[in-house]
Amino acid sequence: MSTQDRPSPRLNYATAQFMISAPKLSLCPDDTGAEVAFAGRSNAGKSSAINALTQQKALARTSRTPGRTQLINFFSLMNDPATRMVDLPGYGYAKVPESVKLEWQRHLSEYLLHRFSLKGVVLLMDVRHPLTEFDLTLLDVADQRGMPVHILLTKADKLKKGPASAALQKVRSRLVEWEDLVTVQLFSSLKRDGVTTLCQTLDRWLDAPEPE
Repeated sequence: MSTQDRPSPRLNYATAQFMISAPKLSLCPDDTGAEVAFAGRSNAGKSSAINALTQQKALARTSRTPGRTQLINFFSLMNDPATRMVDLPGYGYAKVPESVKLEWQRHLSEYLLHRFSLKGVVLLMDVRHPLTEFDLTLLDVADQRGMPVHILLTKADKLKKGPASAALQKVRSRLVEWEDLVTVQLFSSLKRDGVTTLCQTLDRWLDAPEPE
């Protein structure tokens, strides 16, 4: 049985609780335990996906101005601060100075490359506008570290079943070079489609043994 097929304990994501917000890596919680991070463009539906996963309406707060949130937000699971979800700042959409965007990207790269407890990244993309320049940059950074990435093609309810499936296959075909690290699925926060598959991926990552 492969590692991916091996059953793992089912974590209760509804137990997610806010821990702390950090403006940079040095102010994050201790780099121990295991965590998974959520990343994506500011209009990709990241907060809605986290809220759908955790069955909480406002755990991840959505901003009226996309990209306004510039903090790394940590949430504990199962009342255990050593098991965490991380909501990374949205990127690529906010109407802010270029210097600010570059600073966000620097912190994001630093976090992805140097956070030992990070076990995987959930990358959210609007199914109608996938694989932007920012998405590909993040995939490159994750590839440098050999970090697994699970892509959610969000807002799948905006497309009919045929076009949504076609979009999924197109993204998979474009990511053949990363197929050993990257998995892709359709996702709808509104209809909660794809939540179970997401949970199974997070279960595998958070249940992974520590490197020796």
